[in-house]
Amino acid sequence: MADRRIVMVVGGTSGIGLATARLLVETGEQVRVVARSEERLRRVAADLGGGTTWAVADVSDPDAVQAAVDGCVREHGRLDAVVTTAQPMAYGGVEQVPHDVLTQVVAVGVGGVGNLARSVMPVFRSQGGGSLVVVGSLLGEIAVPGMGAYCAAKWGQMALVRALQVETRRERGVHVSLVLPGAVDTPVYHLAGSYAGSAGSAPPPIVAPEQVAKACVRLLDHPRRAVHVGPGTLLTRTGFRMMPAIYDRLAGPLVAKVALRGPGVPDHPGNVFAPRPDGESERGGWTPDGRLRSGPGRRARWRRR
Repeated sequence: MADRRIVMVVGGTSGIGLATARLLVETGEQVRVVARSEERLRRVAADLGGGTTWAVADVSDPDAVQAAVDGCVREHGRLDAVVTTAQPMAYGGVEQVPHDVLTQVVAVGVGGVGNLARSVMPVFRSQGGGSLVVVGSLLGEIAVPGMGAYCAAKWGQMALVRALQVETRRERGVHVSLVLPGAVDTPVYHLAGSYAGSAGSAPPPIVAPEQVAKACVRLLDHPRRAVHVGPGTLLTRTGFRMMPAIYDRLAGPLVAKVALRGPGVPDHPGNVFAPRPDGESERGGWTPDGRLRSGPGRRARWRRR
């Protein structure tokens, strides 16, 4: 298909990224998947088909990001859109999460978007347009105890994206959009580091990664500043902003009950510093009400004990 778009999906080997890459291939787009594991990239590209290409890059490395973008333009002649979902997670209080873990989580969430913007915006301008879609999180709008590192990354990411939106608002054809989902059925909770004494869990209500992927793809045709995905996000944001005393009183017990209810685990960084391709998949095995089905996600979760 001569007129199909060239779309780079960063973090496209697992979860929302993989669901987005799959949807784009199914709709006839040319997809280039970017992630840290060559082993996993080869498997995903072969599974997706449709001429899917791939590049190894850690989004927190500006040189690697530039090389991935340059390689895409060189191979395909252009780059019409970038969707980025890359973001590791680490549980634990602000005092418990080690400095290097906190720094890397933020480096991916905030620095990674900055690296992508520096590399792709000149390409978009030179070819007359393009779209950058950043998958953020509800946790970029609220603060959650025991998840400070992730919240810091997502708050900073949202600020950077909003600034970029203002900076590019007069540039015809250049679009920057933000997708803000609540809990999603992905392996991120199994792959996350933990310094909280227990493994993390997806807090209900939980949506399918395909639902977020559809929002990402829609933004390529109908750009918007920000889109929320998932039930309950508005209520949670309102409680955080308008009733802080009540929110603060309830947040700790709720996090302990629904987000840190997993089995006991020793302190570990999860996939913060290196990929764990064996634990990656499109779904994490969570039901909408927060139960964990049997399957790959459950095995990845329990073997940390």
